[in-house]
Amino acid sequence: MNELIRKLVECWGPCGYEHQVRRLIREEVSDLADEIWVDGLGNLICRVGSEGPRVLIAAHMDEIGIMALYKEEVSGYLRFTNLGGLFQSTLIGNRVQFEDGTIGVVNAQERNGKSIRQHPPTHLDDFYVDVSGAEQEFTPGQPAVFWREMATRGEFVIAKALDDRIGCVIAIETMRNLAQNSPNQCFFAFTVQEEVGLRGARTAGFAIEPDIAIALDVTDTGDTPGGAKMPMKLGAGTAIKLYDPGLIVPRSVSNWMLQTAAERGIRHQREVLPGGTTDAAAIQVAHAGVPSGVISVPTRHLHTTSETVHLGDVRASIDLLTALLAAPAVLQD
Repeated sequence: MNELIRKLVECWGPCGYEHQVRRLIREEVSDLADEIWVDGLGNLICRVGSEGPRVLIAAHMDEIGIMALYKEEVSGYLRFTNLGGLFQSTLIGNRVQFEDGTIGVVNAQERNGKSIRQHPPTHLDDFYVDVSGAEQEFTPGQPAVFWREMATRGEFVIAKALDDRIGCVIAIETMRNLAQNSPNQCFFAFTVQEEVGLRGARTAGFAIEPDIAIALDVTDTGDTPGGAKMPMKLGAGTAIKLYDPGLIVPRSVSNWMLQTAAERGIRHQREVLPGGTTDAAAIQVAHAGVPSGVISVPTRHLHTTSETVHLGDVRASIDLLTALLAAPAVLQD
């Protein structure tokens, strides 16, 4: 599994430009599904099973990044806008990678004689990317991702784009476990453009018309010094969402997940997230409504190049999703 994680997190795929990730995932799942197709927006959808309740499982392929706006008159410098949610406090000195492999370095201009190290800018207008000496000619509209190689520290994985390539890993490994044998019609949707508005999940939900939906994503933690007062922590198991600002999980869905985890002895924790949401928020309002839940992986340092997860939580998430889909997905009121 570690090698699959490495391949996915180090793959290039900013919002709206997920084609390299889609190609990689398609190669991984080509023998694991009964049917595979790409929809008009770019979602990769894999069907496993042909009878029973229709269950949509969504994990997004995109990662946050930037897009070049224009070149400064001084050669080698680009202004940019964001693709997804950036934290300006993390930008200075960060590396970005364009699709051809060119590496740029983010920095910021001084304002009113203030040192950028002592007074980091708060507006993207103050930042630029240094691409001095690059062979390619840059034009407005070229996207890039923040670049860093994956590292491990015992059971901890540190990488860019764990949000949400780790959800894609959970989906792929669950497909392996099912071995094309499920009493449900499982639609694994590897979605696009989640970080800019849950766009791929919205179209997938309308096209598939599921009876139940499960999003696979990351969640924040409360286990760092002086961190937010949240119950989620690394190494305590998969997180079963109960609430975020975009989704109040129906009791029938959360009970289904919690009871399955308890019966199978799967380590789990309850997730209540005060900020952020997932693909499930878009899917739940498709057509007449879809009961939707989320399996989350607790993650530190979100939206940085050093997002960190615990492999025990990833394995617990795979075990839970496999158990949910290996039995008929029938909700109890």
